[in-house]
Amino acid sequence: MADLFTTESEIESPLADRMRPARLAEFYGQRHLLADGKPLQRAIEQGRAHSMVFWGPPGTGKTTLARMIATTTESHFIALSAVMAGVKDIRAAVAEAQQHRQMGNRSTVLFLDEVHRFNKSQQDAFLPYVENGTLTFIGATTENLSFELNNALLSRARVYVLKMLEAEDLAEIVRRALRDEGRGLGGRFAISEDSINLIAIAADGDARRSLNLLELAADLADDGDISDAIVKEVASGNRRRFDKQGEYFYDQISALHKSIRGTDPDASLYWLMRMLDGGCDPLYIARRLIRVASEDIGNADPRALQLTLDAWQAQERLGSPEGELAIAHAVVYLACAPKSNAVYVATKAAMEDARKYGSLEVPMHLRNAPTRLMKDLGYGEDYRYAHDEEAAHAAGVNYFPDDMGAVKYYHPVPRGLEIRIREKLEEIERRNSQNGLENRSDKNHDRS
Repeated sequence: MADLFTTESEIESPLADRMRPARLAEFYGQRHLLADGKPLQRAIEQGRAHSMVFWGPPGTGKTTLARMIATTTESHFIALSAVMAGVKDIRAAVAEAQQHRQMGNRSTVLFLDEVHRFNKSQQDAFLPYVENGTLTFIGATTENLSFELNNALLSRARVYVLKMLEAEDLAEIVRRALRDEGRGLGGRFAISEDSINLIAIAADGDARRSLNLLELAADLADDGDISDAIVKEVASGNRRRFDKQGEYFYDQISALHKSIRGTDPDASLYWLMRMLDGGCDPLYIARRLIRVASEDIGNADPRALQLTLDAWQAQERLGSPEGELAIAHAVVYLACAPKSNAVYVATKAAMEDARKYGSLEVPMHLRNAPTRLMKDLGYGEDYRYAHDEEAAHAAGVNYFPDDMGAVKYYHPVPRGLEIRIREKLEEIERRNSQNGLENRSDKNHDRS
C-alpha cells in the first residue's frame, strides 16, 4: 500500500491502463474499421493522420486508437478531457503545437475526450488551427454527434462509429492480461475458462471493465487461485450498459415503445427487463407507458390508459420488485391490445389548423350568454340543445368557425372499440348530410 512518501512513479497503474494496446495487432474488436484495407486501418498502418471523431460506448478503444495514431504518425500527443478543460487549455495546446512545429515541423495530435461536453464557442476555439494544419484533431464521445457537435466541426472531421466488444473479444483480452509478463499478471494466477467467460459477459462490451473485474478478482484471490466463487461475487455487482439520459437510454426506450407498437409482448418484456436491469427508474418507464397507451392504442382499447395509470400507482405505493411486476403487467397488456394512432394523428392535424387559421371568431350560436346584454347581442341564439334532439344529436349543426368550414381529423381504425366508434360517426355524418350540412373535408388520409 502506498504511503505519504510514495512517489507517483512508484504507484503501479491499473491493469487496464498497463494493458492498453500499443499496436493494431494487440487491438481487439472494431473489425468494421480496422480490417485490412479499411480506411482507418490504412491511415494507422501508413502513418497518415486526419481529423476524426470516435463515437461509441465506453471501453471500446477510442483513447487507445488516438494514441496509436499519434505514435504511428510520429506526432506530438496532447490529451485533454472536456470535463475539466476549457478555452484556456485549448489555447495552451495550440501554443504547444506551434512550438513543436517551429522546432522541427513535428505535427501535433490533440485528443479531446468527452468532446460533447464542450459548448459551441469552446468547439469553435480550435477550428482555425485544425484548418491551417497546426493541429490534427481527434475527438471521442459516447453521445449522439447529431445533437452534441457543431456542424462546422463535423464537416472537418471524419466520424468513426465504434461498437461494443463481443464477449469473445473480451475473453481474449482477459487471457492476454493473465499471461502477459511485462504489463499483465504474468501467469501468476489460475482461473477457469468458465470464469473468464463470466468476466467477459459481465463486462458488457467494455474492455476496460473486463480488465478492472479481472484485477479486482486477482486482488481477492488466495495463493494465486482465482476461484469461480470469487469471480461470481465480483461479477454480480455489475450493471448492464445503461447510460441514463444518454444515447443508450433513448435507444432502449425507443426499442420498448416500438416493440409494444409492433404487438410483440416478448420483445417488449425483454427491453423492459434490460432497462430495469440497467438501473432505469421504473417510474420513468411507467410515465412513458402512459404516452404509449394514448399514442398507439387510444380508443381502440381505452382500458389501456387506466391499466397503465394503475401500474404507475402500484410502483409509487409498493416500490420494487412488486411495483415492477405491475409495470410488466401493463407492458404485456399494451403490446397485446388493438392498436390505433387515430387520436394522435387527429390532434396533430387539429393543432396544425389552430395555428394556421389563427383566432377565428366563435360562431354566435356556440357562445355562452350569462348576461342580458350578451343575449341581446345574439350570443347563444339558435343554439340547439343536443339532449332534446333525436338520439341526443342535433343533426345539421356546424360546430366549426364560420370562416373555416368543417374538417374531419379523427379517423377511427377498424380495430377494437374504434370499430363501434367509426360506425357511430358514419351514422352521424349521414344524418348531418340529410339535414343540409356538407360532408367534412378530410384533413388526413385514413391511416388504419
